[in-house]
Amino acid sequence: MTDLNTVTLSVGGHDYAGWKAVSISAGIERQARDFSLGITWKWPGSGPVPIRIRQGEAVELRIGQDLLLTGYVFGTPISYDSESITLSVSGRSRTADLVDCAAVNQPGQWRGQSVQKIVAAIAGEYGIKVVNDAVISLGIEDHTIEPGETAFESIDRLLTLSRLFSTDDGRGRLVIAKPGSAGRAVDTLELGKNIKLGETSLDFSNVFSEYISRGQRSGTDDSFGAEATEIEARIIDERITRRRVKVIQQSGQMSSAIARDRVEWERASAVGKALAVSYTLQGWRQSNGELWRHNMLVRVVDPLIGFDRDMLISEISYELGDQGTTAKISVAPPEAFLPEPNDAYEKRKLKKGKKTDNFEYLIPADFKP
Repeated sequence: MTDLNTVTLSVGGHDYAGWKAVSISAGIERQARDFSLGITWKWPGSGPVPIRIRQGEAVELRIGQDLLLTGYVFGTPISYDSESITLSVSGRSRTADLVDCAAVNQPGQWRGQSVQKIVAAIAGEYGIKVVNDAVISLGIEDHTIEPGETAFESIDRLLTLSRLFSTDDGRGRLVIAKPGSAGRAVDTLELGKNIKLGETSLDFSNVFSEYISRGQRSGTDDSFGAEATEIEARIIDERITRRRVKVIQQSGQMSSAIARDRVEWERASAVGKALAVSYTLQGWRQSNGELWRHNMLVRVVDPLIGFDRDMLISEISYELGDQGTTAKISVAPPEAFLPEPNDAYEKRKLKKGKKTDNFEYLIPADFKP
């Protein structure tokens, strides 16, 4: 493996390399990236056992000079037989504490504050900094921590209402993001060139003809009773020819605008995720030396499935094993992850002239952030 792709784990002032097995994963819909590294050596007579890395230690993980993960060791599995020892180290980003641990803010209620400020307060209880890559500052009437929910569940509930999503970055920070904010890939994913394996289910079982969002809001002196406090929005997708209805019962303070945004998002997300594809590429880097990264826009040309369009890298795993270095990449139409309050369905533009994509009747030809 070249120095550019050397995987280094920095722990307690020591740098560990020479790993024989590597898996580092990150994704748009994952709050915390994770890693698993392994090394095998012969014994006896092969020298002392290496310094053991302890559970709970703070780590930094790099590929070459690129910082991929800042977090903690969660596990140190070891297995052995009469001939060899295999030592593994696994861990997750600092944001894993938001996934695992309870939301503990006291008091646990915010009124009339920005989404970013509330997220920062919840994450701040665990020393996690927040970065807003979405460049969107929304306010919300009320957000209250529900009994027993984790920090991430509370954050995710808040962001879902606001049609935003969060992930993490290499420095272990929580990132409020929008589709494509990691930039555009230099290379195209193209069948017959850099695509080694491809797989998709094209499963439309979660696509519906009608989406209904229901919720409630607190009444006031001027607005009270069922008509004032019970909120509902409906939206039709006539591309689905038989009746299939999905009802979303939302918690938290609801408004007519939020309910409408939610059903628009559900419609776009459902079709987008039905068209998700997984690809395996040889190597971790593009032709310009940059790593493939999640939340990147990439052109996908795959005539076997029927794609010739911009897609979004939703998840990536850097793997090292018997097949050398491979990148496992999941892509989907960006509409599957749209956070902004616009209706991709209503604004979609089909390609003019000769049809080159089998799915242009379902989703916009290209994504313009």
